[in-house]
Amino acid sequence: MPRSVLRLVALCLAVAFTCLHAVAAAQPQVQARDSRRQLLTDAEKALTVGPFSVMQKPRVPPSGDKHDFLSMAPYWWPDPSKPGGLPYIRRDGEVNPESKEGTDDTAFSAMQSAALVLARAYKESGQERFAGRAALLLRTWFLDPATRMNPHLNYGQAVPGRNEGRGAGIIATRRLVIVVEAARNIAASKAWSAQDRNGLEAWCAAYATWLLTSPIGREEEGTLNNHGTWYEAQLAALLLYTGKQAEARARMETRVKERLASQIEPDGRQPKELERTRAWSYSAMNLEGWFTLARLGREAGVDLWSFKTRDGRSIRGALDYLVTFADGATWPHQQITATDRGELIPLLREAAVEWKDPSYAVLADRLSQRR
Repeated sequence: MPRSVLRLVALCLAVAFTCLHAVAAAQPQVQARDSRRQLLTDAEKALTVGPFSVMQKPRVPPSGDKHDFLSMAPYWWPDPSKPGGLPYIRRDGEVNPESKEGTDDTAFSAMQSAALVLARAYKESGQERFAGRAALLLRTWFLDPATRMNPHLNYGQAVPGRNEGRGAGIIATRRLVIVVEAARNIAASKAWSAQDRNGLEAWCAAYATWLLTSPIGREEEGTLNNHGTWYEAQLAALLLYTGKQAEARARMETRVKERLASQIEPDGRQPKELERTRAWSYSAMNLEGWFTLARLGREAGVDLWSFKTRDGRSIRGALDYLVTFADGATWPHQQITATDRGELIPLLREAAVEWKDPSYAVLADRLSQRR
């Protein structure tokens, strides 16, 4: 082949590689721009929702006080063999529509989701209208005497004919982690006063005390599956927000690490979640809780991202086990609802950054394209 042709081929290859490198380098910037645009779009919608309050539910808790949070156990159904269906019986993974009627679950979920979007949009754009609406949502749910939630969950996930509330109901407030993040994001806004901040800190401190000392809180603390993980996550967030960093750090070094060792096998399986009728969903949900704890651990001064037991149990191992089945391989465990492998997308993107492994981001992109 003539040298002139070889030089031309070499030049073309060099240009091609340069272009590919430029595209790859630009991709994170494109994603960041698209993400910002989507955030602001979502925030515009969030400006129109709420405010929400525990006082809006039609049902009245057993206490007679609507300020008390009320929820019903989702997987419990009337017993067809008993008069009036009482006591209810459990059908794991099958949601009883009755559990969503007249309770606080839906309103709380909508409140925290909107507050976070608005708070993040304020932090990104500096627009006070976003902070103002986020502040209103938080103030209405937690601080206003006429509309506030009492800082306990004595009537969470009640089971008709069996109890008025139980420890399992505390899973409903796992998004208090998000509430704390939202409050921090609007801390610089004139819409969130020192009185507001002090009021929310007092509420969070009271709720943390209830988690640690009440019979229902202690019941949930003793659970070995995702409920225990999310108990630790919300407690850590509350302790850190209220200035109890040393307490949060001590708990991370002991109870949290012990919990990880008991929940995750050396090969990454999460046995307590694999027992469920929606094994994929609960494995992903529990792993989300561990990612949340790792984030909070960093703030507390404890590195859970790289923590590994002597026999190899780790958060990364749990993710890698699910990754095995995220790209088309058949999930070998029970899943009575659709297997949404896209549940891993945000975890994969975070993992790519935390563990400096771009293969996680590549898989996240592939899963996003299939949605």
